[in-house]
Amino acid sequence: MSDRGPSTLFQLPFFRCLVMGRASVAVFALVTGYINSLGPLKKSRAGNADAALTGIARSAFRRFGRFMIPAIVATLISWLACQFGAYNIAHLADSAWIRDSSPIPSTTFAGAFYDLFTSLIKTWVDGGNEYDKIQWTLTYLLKGSMMTYLTLFALIYVKPRWRMLILVGMFLFKWRSGDALVGFNVYCGILLAEVSIDSDVVDFASAHPYIQAVTSASLIILGFLFCSYPEEHPEWARWSRKMEDFGRLIFPEGAEYARFYPGMGADALATGIMFNPTAKTILSHRFLCWMGRLSWPVYLIHAPLLRTVLTWVLFGASVRPPQGKDDQGNQLPPGLLPLAKPWVVMFAVPLFYVFLYRAADLWLRYVDPWCGRATQLFEDLVFRDDAKVEKPLLLS
Repeated sequence: MSDRGPSTLFQLPFFRCLVMGRASVAVFALVTGYINSLGPLKKSRAGNADAALTGIARSAFRRFGRFMIPAIVATLISWLACQFGAYNIAHLADSAWIRDSSPIPSTTFAGAFYDLFTSLIKTWVDGGNEYDKIQWTLTYLLKGSMMTYLTLFALIYVKPRWRMLILVGMFLFKWRSGDALVGFNVYCGILLAEVSIDSDVVDFASAHPYIQAVTSASLIILGFLFCSYPEEHPEWARWSRKMEDFGRLIFPEGAEYARFYPGMGADALATGIMFNPTAKTILSHRFLCWMGRLSWPVYLIHAPLLRTVLTWVLFGASVRPPQGKDDQGNQLPPGLLPLAKPWVVMFAVPLFYVFLYRAADLWLRYVDPWCGRATQLFEDLVFRDDAKVEKPLLLS
């Protein structure tokens, strides 16, 4: 697409959501706030605030292991693949994005381990993991988890109505401060968890089904539209230019619209789905729940598999075209590997997704339990004896 030029199918609003990844970070942040706060908020409303605090303390400690150990395993796999040349085809692919994001093997045996150690450290320092660049988000998502636990710690004894008011204030504060990547999405998730268990809100929605249906459907449509906002050159299409103009009215000065719009879209989608019985029924289907359980493994392994398995299929069978000779008559090196024929792409991409989710399912069955056991072993090692076994709760 060019300025004022025609758009392809996946450059149109709504369809863009199928191939864009920025909204996924906002969804992870929102789900972080929702899932991590739902249990403690239920206990607080049931009068078990002390039990809620105990759960928050254990969960906050456990979160580091549940984030870091799977990330280390994923990095190790990508590091081994890199050192054995699995990314060589990616370095020659006629795709700047694939070439630039594929790691290069180390020059020495000792240097390989040094590069591995550096990437493991930089993942949590500045997001600079050379072997799995997608892990730059993990430090932000871990920050979102800690933000959730700290908020719950401060508000667990607060009355529900006041707690909701404070959460709205925190959402607006994060909005105004420009924390679009994690901040206001986390607080939206906590607020949705609070609202979902508030009997007055649930009863009001049930008593006004027409308002509920119209409002929730509108939020879902708006959510997909906001998530469609392009990362670059919004001025090239009329619909995105209108969104850019609207963003100047509602976003704080200096805001990154390509972060704010997906975040706002994720929040609108989640709110609309929560109050839409039909949407909840559809998303509760066994197959979709299975895909949801695989979201974390898919996130960890999709980038290395894309730059190896999918790249091998789409570029590996191609022939590098000759580049001719330079002005001095010297033969130039061959060009980059072109993309495979359209029919190959049409079959390869869907099959890759089947392979990806199968690999993620194996991760969930074998790798994830091992990571959980490793986290539990470390917890048993460092926790006091009276804290290793949770006390029975009066209400749960």
